[in-house]
Amino acid sequence: MKVEKTKVVTLTYELRINDENGEQNLIETANEEHPMVFIHGMSGLPEQFEEQLEGLNEGDAFDFKLAAEEGYGEYNPAALVDLPMDVFEIEGSVPENMLEEGNFIPMADSEGNQLQGRVVEVKEDSVKMDFNHPLAGKELYFKGKVEKVREATDEELDHGHVHGEGGVQH
Repeated sequence: MKVEKTKVVTLTYELRINDENGEQNLIETANEEHPMVFIHGMSGLPEQFEEQLEGLNEGDAFDFKLAAEEGYGEYNPAALVDLPMDVFEIEGSVPENMLEEGNFIPMADSEGNQLQGRVVEVKEDSVKMDFNHPLAGKELYFKGKVEKVREATDEELDHGHVHGEGGVQH
């Protein structure tokens, strides 16, 4: 069976990015015990990632690079913002250990959209947060194998995600 729209795809892979010296570093692995499982065309993954897999068969290997703009976009300096300290208060105080550099904090913008922000710097009355995706501005190097391809169930298509093994249990 081929990888195509609405098929459930199971992958194993290694994801590498270049460090500041141009050396490739392994940053993520999906192995046979913990593969990536998604509905092709409904995953929320970068479009170019899915396009690279389109048409591959079960058992096929893949090895491709995504430029930053094909992955999670270029780094946007405007997504680096200072927020007043009181934004982080819960019942009048900031929870201990919440505002440590490098921590990711789930937040919402003024329209209610969910965002993940990374604490960059804690100042006396404000916090510098970075709302860029952690892989923004990075070239992504994927190498792996299509382990399995199957038809998605009607329920999976209705819900927009995989159920059962490797998917959502509900």
